[in-house]
Amino acid sequence: MERRHFLRALLATAGAALGPACREPDTYVPVEPGPEYFPQSVASGDPRSESVILWTRVADADADGDLELLLEVATDDAFVDLLTIDGGMGLSVVAEADFDGCVKVKLRGLEPATTYYYRFVYARDGRRLASPTGQTRTAPAADADVPVRFAFVSCQDYIGRYYNAYRRLATQELDFFVHLGDYIYETTGDPGFQSGGEARGIAFDDAAGAIDFGEGDYQAARSLDNYRQLYRTIRSDPALQAVHERMAMLAIWDDHEFSNDCYGASGTYFNDEVDETDEDRRKAANQAWFEYMPVDYMEEDFRYDASATFPGDIRIYRDFTFGQHLHLVLTDLRTYRADHVVPEGAFPGTVVVEEAALMAQLGALPGWAAPYIDVDTYAGGIYGDVLRAAAPAIGYDPAAITGKLDADFINRLLAEINPTLPMAEQVPEISEADKMGLRRGVAIATTGKLGLHSSFGSRYLVVQEAFDAFARARFEASGGDSERTMGPEQEAWFLDTMQGSDRTWKVWGNEFTLSPLRIDLSTLPLPPPFSNRFFIVGDSWDGMPGRRDVMIEGLADVDNVVVITGDIHAFFAGTPMSRNDPGAKVIELVTSSITSTTFQRELERTAASEPSLADVPGVDQLASSIRDFLVLSDTNPHLAHADVTSNGFVAVELDGATFTATYHSIPDSEVTTDYAGMEAALDGLFSTTRFRVNAGERELYQEQGGAWKRWDTATRTWV
Repeated sequence: MERRHFLRALLATAGAALGPACREPDTYVPVEPGPEYFPQSVASGDPRSESVILWTRVADADADGDLELLLEVATDDAFVDLLTIDGGMGLSVVAEADFDGCVKVKLRGLEPATTYYYRFVYARDGRRLASPTGQTRTAPAADADVPVRFAFVSCQDYIGRYYNAYRRLATQELDFFVHLGDYIYETTGDPGFQSGGEARGIAFDDAAGAIDFGEGDYQAARSLDNYRQLYRTIRSDPALQAVHERMAMLAIWDDHEFSNDCYGASGTYFNDEVDETDEDRRKAANQAWFEYMPVDYMEEDFRYDASATFPGDIRIYRDFTFGQHLHLVLTDLRTYRADHVVPEGAFPGTVVVEEAALMAQLGALPGWAAPYIDVDTYAGGIYGDVLRAAAPAIGYDPAAITGKLDADFINRLLAEINPTLPMAEQVPEISEADKMGLRRGVAIATTGKLGLHSSFGSRYLVVQEAFDAFARARFEASGGDSERTMGPEQEAWFLDTMQGSDRTWKVWGNEFTLSPLRIDLSTLPLPPPFSNRFFIVGDSWDGMPGRRDVMIEGLADVDNVVVITGDIHAFFAGTPMSRNDPGAKVIELVTSSITSTTFQRELERTAASEPSLADVPGVDQLASSIRDFLVLSDTNPHLAHADVTSNGFVAVELDGATFTATYHSIPDSEVTTDYAGMEAALDGLFSTTRFRVNAGERELYQEQGGAWKRWDTATRTWV
């Protein structure tokens, strides 16, 4: 294997500290600050009781090729008491140009629960130029009965936004922080959410290598240089650098490290209009993540090899223990997952659950079931003939118009087709009287998907009852593969790890929301299909309900499980449970985004811009009232807390008795203001909300007026 094909962390072992008297005064050259040569500063990650990963990137515009650095580690920030590394006073490392000048070192032989300081030194023109100093802390020993403090964060879009939440996070006394994904956003100038980016914009240097959407500056990363540039730019932010310099990070990815709402190596920008499977793009994203993120892989000598077959090129799921009381298990829910249960390109009229199967599943025929016909035989096949003839003109594939089709959707197509035909060639719509005698089932349109190549009814605003019936039928027919999330190997590892843990708290670092987020619009004066009960997001675990049941039931006998989640750009807290056994439940704590557009603002934007919603009365008020729909009705009894208009992060302190989470929230209106140098004013903008879980219970408590009150799902109140 030639060197250019891989990058790995250099393995090194620390020894005893050396004082200043051990240096050679006649040859020692003092170190001076050289931050300009380390534009992304430093970072550390994945601390264990005797090791940690140390990272930097060096850049010198006047030097070509690889650059040599010296890593120095000490027990004091003045670097008086240096550690020996592999027997020397520092470790010589090479920043290779093939890997964008990035360096990673796994330093072993450290003491548990100990704070270390580190810096990288670049020798140039007789000077020793140092990176900013980093501070990191190793995990407590396995038998240590000590508290653990950490934060978890997600979703940090850079364009037009400032990392004020990181300024607050940097002041917290924490052992480490967990990043649950969307560390970068792969798009630049997305008109949907990346406006106002003049001061914080990104224009790809390799514009030809990017995906261009033909809408101004709107592009998405595709080449390795594109993805690297995103990391270089984001890691140049002073607020983010301050957090990395102060504490270690444990990171996983979600979708935007590769492509929005992705699955495997497939993107979803074009809603199945084109095949977006692109393994080269996926590998470019993976390699840049590998280069820039300080991660300790389960295979200690792991080296990234872009020639390896995807998804075998990289495995990021892994676990960590911190003393007696914390076992942190991090998963990867994007690499191995299947396509969405309702594909964006699915023909809306296709019947996917016929009447007999629906009755067998539900025990009776529900009122919402859709009447259907066999379009090839009903009325002598006239409906099939007319629809196939007109299909190209109205944007459908004639081959899709066959077999069992939804009668209501056929009527919608006829309403569009008949006015274009001579009167003698027009076909009457299927009457209400005729529909009364038809069989009924679930069509793609019954899930709310009324258009081809649309994310509605697929990834967003999915009709709950119809989707659940379709998803269950597919889940059973495929042996669960239709909702593949972790993949069989990772899922077995995850459940074995959680079930076999002997730490007090088993914490699952989970990318997207486990708790159902349902809204009930069925009682409102809305036109069909909007007068329904919906899942708001089908890209989360709501889009994989059978697999979610398997996971929660697999954790039913595991004590003290807490799920920490990001992705949704809102603060939630609740107790998601299995549909089969409400007693099988876990605690989920969800952080909002660091900067990305908050949940309510995204819905408001969609309501204002989505053509299919233009004729829905009051849709803007519905979007602005989304919190009330989530928590004030009986649709989500598990959901105890919702804040859908704030950014921020969650800080945790745990010990053998309690797990306490403090939500640090700031109004999303402040995200476009840079509070550098105004820390006192910034601090006054934050508010906190505290939740607690007691060891041995599966109940969620909130602090109210100095007392801890329990969330009661039956009454949907704190008692």
